Amino acid sequence: MPDQSSAARAAGLRADCGNCFGLCCVALPFAASADFALDKKAGEPCPNLGADSRCGIHAGLRQSGFTGCTVYDCFGAGQKVSRITFGGQDWRGDPETARRMFEVFPVVRQLHELLLHLTEALDLAGALRTSAARPLRDDIRRALEETERLTFLDPGSLVALDVSARRRQTGALLRRTSELVRAAVPRRPRSRRGADLVGAGLEGTDLRGADLRGAYLIAADLKGADLRLADLLGADLRDADLSGADLTGAIFLTQPQLDAAKGDRATRLPPALSRPAHWSAP
Repeated sequence: MPDQSSAARAAGLRADCGNCFGLCCVALPFAASADFALDKKAGEPCPNLGADSRCGIHAGLRQSGFTGCTVYDCFGAGQKVSRITFGGQDWRGDPETARRMFEVFPVVRQLHELLLHLTEALDLAGALRTSAARPLRDDIRRALEETERLTFLDPGSLVALDVSARRRQTGALLRRTSELVRAAVPRRPRSRRGADLVGAGLEGTDLRGADLRGAYLIAADLKGADLRLADLLGADLRDADLSGADLTGAIFLTQPQLDAAKGDRATRLPPALSRPAHWSAP
């Protein structure tokens, strides 16, 4: 496995549907709800999936009642499992291959999500100039290399992998990184880790350097809020209004979190993330 720069590794952590056999459209279940127009069991192909492994309604998913599909990201696990783990074998060719692919896909997806956060953590730690930063960088680099190695395991080893233990180890490193980065923010607000902020009125609030890990910010009013250097790892931003908010340098924020939120052209984003197409103009 060749050594990779952060940029090259990040590129491999983006979904490439053209090199995947539509695994997310088959392996994962969903239930009829505001996010999905119908029920689908795990291992059952979505009726919108074509023989070419492409979605037949991709351009109109939101209008067709499949908003949940628009906020999902495999972080590159789909093409890894399709092209590397199974060497280009299509799940349609053999029921046993299909079963194994559908078991492996969620495991690799979790590992790729960890790789995404570890890659960001390494970049963040690399920019720090404190005595605690060097050993942290070394620990992150080792965890990154080991996690990446795991993604290349054979199917049987992947299914048997204790992903929860890997997540706990990674979580500790991400917490150390977050604390060091946010230490640069004076008078940080109190921790809101895991807080129930559903529908909260936080318009214009100064949340610089805030710990919002795992916070429930569903439908929260964050218009014009200052979220610079806020830790948003795992925060639920579904329907949160980020219009005019400043998320510059927000820590561990992912594209699916943004895709699930609302915003506008005045919302300031980290450079690695894209403005969702459904966001309105100010």
